[in-house]
Amino acid sequence: MKKLILNIALVLALVVSVTSCRETKEGAEDAADKVENAAEEAGDAIEDAAEEAGDAIDDAAENVEDAVDNAVENVKEGANDALDAAKEGTDKVKEGAEKAMNDAKDAANDAAEKAKEEGAKVLDKADKMTKDN
Repeated sequence: MKKLILNIALVLALVVSVTSCRETKEGAEDAADKVENAAEEAGDAIEDAAEEAGDAIDDAAENVEDAVDNAVENVKEGANDALDAAKEGTDKVKEGAEKAMNDAKDAANDAAEKAKEEGAKVLDKADKMTKDN
């Protein structure tokens, strides 16, 4: 009878251990699936983050390019404005110089005319004086 009880206890222990192994195996498989799913999710999150970082870098590069283009355009416009102002200033100086030259010419012509008139008057007086004497 002892043998029988001992054999029954041994069979029960074996059944419990086999059942326990199956549950452990299933638990391990579930844990492995969960780890695999978590790894896939982490991989997806890393890929998404890399894509977003790449997009942010592309956007920043475009913004820098736009800013450089705008700065170049502003410099060109400023240079053109300065050139136009210099041309206007040169034209005004040229006009002023031409006016001054014409005024001086007119004044010289007027002075020459007056000198001729005065010279003619003096000659007339001299002629009268010589005739009177």
